[in-house]
Amino acid sequence: MLLVTAYPMLQALYLSLFRYRLTNPDDRQFIGFDNYVTALSDQLFWQDLWNTVVIMVVTVAVELVIGFAFAMVMHRVIFARGVIRTSILIPYGIITVVSAFAWQFAFSLNNGFVNGWFSWLPWIAADTNWFGDHWHAMFAIMVSEIWKTTPFMALLLLAGLSQVSEDMIEAAKVDGATWWQRLWKVILPNMRAAIMVAVLFRALDAFRIFDNIFVMTKGAQETESSSFLTYRQVIEQFQLGMGSALSVLLFLSVLVLAYGIVKLFRVDLSQARGEG
Repeated sequence: MLLVTAYPMLQALYLSLFRYRLTNPDDRQFIGFDNYVTALSDQLFWQDLWNTVVIMVVTVAVELVIGFAFAMVMHRVIFARGVIRTSILIPYGIITVVSAFAWQFAFSLNNGFVNGWFSWLPWIAADTNWFGDHWHAMFAIMVSEIWKTTPFMALLLLAGLSQVSEDMIEAAKVDGATWWQRLWKVILPNMRAAIMVAVLFRALDAFRIFDNIFVMTKGAQETESSSFLTYRQVIEQFQLGMGSALSVLLFLSVLVLAYGIVKLFRVDLSQARGEG
């Protein structure tokens, strides 16, 4: 882990303190924290961060609801359990770039099926241009992300659901609790640790979203994410110093996000492992 992660992180931190363009490697100048000041004072950085947060919050929230429904189905189904579980998990097994191309085609104005199939909805018409403005493009990106990663959320929630004691559920039934009461008072409280892990993993993954945006919009219509901004600085503009600073800021944002999620759920991990 140290060889794979520590050295690149320290190297990025070191390069972020320089004005360093790959097309002119001999002209490397130490500028301290100027790259960070430039990034944090740029409106584009905050716009891309806002896009990243919106995508993360919406996709994780939707995936949590749908994933829990899928987990309930996979947990309770008796007939053809293997077939149903495999069918639900298929999207997660598809390479992200491939699924992004598929959804780009689905939302295409000329060849896609979304406008034709869902034109009965009041906000969708036969000539809706999904990549013609910011929010339509953001919606298409989020749909592709939700379709691809909901099975992963369902898999983590299924593991937590299998740990809920059936005796507790049966006792609640005997006491006259309704299905909703059993869900809110018995099932979800005993799944808090699993839900935290699922939300944490997916939130961190969604915060680093890149593939879908690269394939579907290439950042057009102000759909750039923080990761895509870093890519443009390093790969397209060869700004290793600024790109390294952006990657460090992205890393710090991920740390703050992880800390916030853990604090939000307030899970006693020792008790969740059965040590308490």
